Amino acid sequence: MENGAVYRATTEEHPAPARGARSGLAAYFFLGRLKLPQRVLKLLQLLLSLLAFICEEVVSQCTLCGGLYFFEFVSCSAFLLSLLILIVYCTPVYDRVDAVKVKSSDFYITVGIGLVFLLASIIFVSTHDRTSAEFAATVFGFLASITFLLDFLIMFYEKRQESQLRKPEPTTKTENVTEPLNA
Repeated sequence: MENGAVYRATTEEHPAPARGARSGLAAYFFLGRLKLPQRVLKLLQLLLSLLAFICEEVVSQCTLCGGLYFFEFVSCSAFLLSLLILIVYCTPVYDRVDAVKVKSSDFYITVGIGLVFLLASIIFVSTHDRTSAEFAATVFGFLASITFLLDFLIMFYEKRQESQLRKPEPTTKTENVTEPLNA
């Protein structure tokens, strides 16, 4: 017998990993769950809160430091929470948790951060020493709070639209109720 009939290859060639557009780490990150306006707002929230935090960290001395410390805490917390929300929306974690709970958490976290960031920016403006780093931090703080509140308004509008669509229309009876059924 020749080698062809008895001896065949016992292993098959392993196919090479897919080299498509979404391989490796990119396969786990998907921005399509958010509509374009919300996607842009989420990325702006992340960027502006980070810039506010960085500008605030550059401040070397302060006269009234309470406003600075509060702004530092809020800007850092806003950055981390917006990063967390973006990670949940863009990774397979979103598929493992209830989508309604994610959207509800995003709704309340966004309005909370927006209001507290606005408050922290107002307090910091009233207590800062008028250096360029403090001025830049407050500008980024106000811009970040505006993006958080704008995102909240968009989510609120969408929530109202969904509730209007689910609301059943009242039906009116056209027949007379006092007539007997067998008439």
